Amino acid sequence: MATALNLSPPISLLRPLSYRKIPKITTTIRASTSSSETSPPLTTSTKDQGLSSSPSSSVTFAPPPDFKPPVPQRFGVRPDKRWEVFTASLGLFFRLGTGVFVSGYSVSFVPKNEIPPGQYALDAGDSKAKETSKLGPRPEKPIEIYEFEGCPFCRKVREIVAVLDIDVLFYPCPKNGPNFRSKVARMGGKQQFPYMVDPNTGVAMYESDDIIKYLVGKYGDGNVPLMLSLGLLTTLTAGLAMIGRMGKGSSYIPSKLPPKPLEIWAYEGSPFCKLVREVLVELELPHLLRSCARGSPKRQILYEKAGHFQVPYLEDPNTGVQMFESAEIVEYIKATYAVQ
Repeated sequence: MATALNLSPPISLLRPLSYRKIPKITTTIRASTSSSETSPPLTTSTKDQGLSSSPSSSVTFAPPPDFKPPVPQRFGVRPDKRWEVFTASLGLFFRLGTGVFVSGYSVSFVPKNEIPPGQYALDAGDSKAKETSKLGPRPEKPIEIYEFEGCPFCRKVREIVAVLDIDVLFYPCPKNGPNFRSKVARMGGKQQFPYMVDPNTGVAMYESDDIIKYLVGKYGDGNVPLMLSLGLLTTLTAGLAMIGRMGKGSSYIPSKLPPKPLEIWAYEGSPFCKLVREVLVELELPHLLRSCARGSPKRQILYEKAGHFQVPYLEDPNTGVQMFESAEIVEYIKATYAVQ
């Protein structure tokens, strides 16, 4: 008989949202590479001109010489990266796993023969773990969020993104970043993070708690998860969750801005994904995050797409590279986009 575990404690919203509308002006991010592409160009609705204004938009991007995507090593940690993975895991303790499970997550253990071939499921001894979730409406276009790693308020928003299983186009805003910090000031009137733009509704807003309430109201069941509804305690624990990676993902490292955002399959609760996100933010590289926390139906999509489920998984439309393995993804990103 299957046993089930439900890990989604709800708390009702108590007050209405306040937000403002933004003009719908479209900016298209176009590729200038001849490499094969895995997804169509992304279109964003913001006030300012997009990545094409960067001098690096005419640069040709290619993987490092003799580059070969690594073979996935399930649950493996490269010996020289064990400390980094450990420090990136500390956030799970302080945040009690928030950002690991999708809304309405449940798991049941069933005999292996009940899972058909080609269906993603986690092995659990003689059984398999069948994971499900209850998701709200899906946004037609990715939500756009301007933020950076070393900010507890930004972490709160990233956690609700994982819980709601929504895809987000992230525009990193590290300290001294030359591109998107000033863009936020032009769009919203001040440099404050996180800043969210929803191209599906024209809504734009600051303030992490307001963003969370907006997202759960529009794309969830209206209930804010417990660990994101505790006010000051939520913010304090979100800050403590970053103590092991103090300063990482906060300051700009000179980079070549690509014409198209990178695409990363990941989720906030994974320490392996965290290490990749840090370098994406430091190099100020826009990236489309395909959120796939436990219970996400996108796990099946990636399983079918790549023949294997493991995150992070990178797809770079600027070079055609597709790869697993966090340590190697970090090295690839630095070699391809950091100014040497």
